[in-house]
Amino acid sequence: MLRNAIIAGVAVFLFAGSALADITVEITKGGVARTPVAVVPFGWQGQSADIPLDIAEVIAADLQRSGRFAPIPEENMLQKPTAGAELDFDDWSFVKAEAVVVGRVVQTGENAYDVSFQLFDVFRREQLVGYRIPASRGTMRIVAHRAADMIYEKLTGIKGVFATKVAFVTAERRQDVQTFRLVVADQDGANETVILQSTDPIMSPAWSPDSRRLAYVSFENDRSSVWVQTLRTGNRIQVSNKPGINGAPSFSPDGRQLALTLGGIDGNLDIHVLDLSTRQTRRLTTHRAIDTEGSWSPDGRYIYFTSDRSGGPQVYRVPAAGGTPERVTFEGSYNARPRLSPDGKRLAMVHLDRGNYRIAVMDVKSKELLVVSAGQQDESPSFAPNSDTLIYATRQARNGVLETVTADGLIRQRVSSGQGDVREPVWSPFPRY
Repeated sequence: MLRNAIIAGVAVFLFAGSALADITVEITKGGVARTPVAVVPFGWQGQSADIPLDIAEVIAADLQRSGRFAPIPEENMLQKPTAGAELDFDDWSFVKAEAVVVGRVVQTGENAYDVSFQLFDVFRREQLVGYRIPASRGTMRIVAHRAADMIYEKLTGIKGVFATKVAFVTAERRQDVQTFRLVVADQDGANETVILQSTDPIMSPAWSPDSRRLAYVSFENDRSSVWVQTLRTGNRIQVSNKPGINGAPSFSPDGRQLALTLGGIDGNLDIHVLDLSTRQTRRLTTHRAIDTEGSWSPDGRYIYFTSDRSGGPQVYRVPAAGGTPERVTFEGSYNARPRLSPDGKRLAMVHLDRGNYRIAVMDVKSKELLVVSAGQQDESPSFAPNSDTLIYATRQARNGVLETVTADGLIRQRVSSGQGDVREPVWSPFPRY
């Protein structure tokens, strides 16, 4: 059974349809009351008549997309201040806003701007956050996301992830020619960039800890190999091209090593560690069973992986320095594709639930398991860097789509990218400015 399904980390997905269209988000499950907030249109002071980007619109969309907030429509606002001194808290209490965001964009040079914003608690009538961030036309959108992150963290206590990115794989079939693309987009779906395009399958993207590189598997020349590509320059290096299978790369927390699934011509798969500077590999597992889909623990001490050594696919872990593997999951007959949360407290996996393959989250300490998705064929879970939300792939009719869900399962959203098949999402770490 595992030999057919595993190979999620090392085999080829079959794609159909077209891809690379605007991403939209639809909330499919909301289990928490949404807090009403007001994001007032930002003031503008500059050389042109119009503000280069509607900062307030981006912030409001970020907060709404989180599933925790309900932005008040602009037409319901009784006033539109651009600074805290202009606020009339009674007006915002009347429209039931619990928090208000005001701000301004001031042009300071040919391509230089200051974006300032303030967040106010309407009930307490006090400022919670006030910040000014320099920007250019090219960075203004990311500045808006950073502002939304600060607002979200102040209101929820959870670090925001609006300034992060997501990588995924798509495919497009035209006249019997299938084109695969490795795509990186902002967390909200904007700024899609094709990192690699090929008629050969691409799979298993993995972010480096600094968000500057992607490792992935390519089937160029009809054989699997592992590549590492620098996003800014586009430079790519082949790091593993051994006979047989080369698959499922995962960066170590320090970015210096990759966990890989390697298998010779006999097809037996084991977990190896590749040193990226020396290109030397160490074999961590030696069992005759299939061991695949390795993923590092945040502290770098362990590598979690899928194995059928107990008769069916279950999650194990092995010390990264070498040692005896130990079984981690025991609930259910199928648990695969393990991914630890960045805080190390939760383990996400694909879990067989009443005949359906769904995403489950296990508390590492208590071993309690919670099924958080509701599809029939959900796969490829990846935690956001705040450990609060996951993204994963599921099926909608014949197409692959992406969904996000909070780790408690209360808020679930569908992320649509036009028509076509979208697969293997992986959430970036926090950016390093």
